[in-house]
Amino acid sequence: MEAGFRAEPDGALAAEATEQASTFSDLYERHVDRVFSYVFTRIGDRAEAEDVTARVFLQALTHLPGYRDRGLPLSSWLFRIAHNLVANWHRERARRQAALGELLRQELDRAAERFEALSRHESVVQLRAALEALPRERQRLIALKFAEGLPNAEIGRLMGRSEGAIKALLHRTVATLRRALGTMDDALA
Repeated sequence: MEAGFRAEPDGALAAEATEQASTFSDLYERHVDRVFSYVFTRIGDRAEAEDVTARVFLQALTHLPGYRDRGLPLSSWLFRIAHNLVANWHRERARRQAALGELLRQELDRAAERFEALSRHESVVQLRAALEALPRERQRLIALKFAEGLPNAEIGRLMGRSEGAIKALLHRTVATLRRALGTMDDALA
């Protein structure tokens, strides 16, 4: 027996500790190193193991009045408490990691949405700049075709041209816009 430890068996100290809490410190000193070692090997983090070990002894002190000496060492009871608290620690850690993973996924989704909105905005700005670079007649053609949704024959009547001329002008205008937008994409890349 190490110096400073009382020689009484655990059961006697446990019974005495229910009447006099200061006796619990002898039980604590007797078992803390082994309980800590048990907890640390299952958790792997010293600070967390110290916290769980403290909770083992706090729970033991709280439930000591219900402890009955059944011929098994008190350490078996302490290790059962430690086992349960370690299992709880792992469950809670898994929940925290899952919650953290969910928060990270949500933040990545928000960042992707912001990026997409910015990309759409930049695309609109590029398209607007390309449209403004067109001659007025072609701007009107694009507005009548895509904003108003008019058929080529109606656009031709409004612009004083044949349906075939409108179709050819529309084709050339869309090709011009594609080239302008492609040049802008290349300049941004």
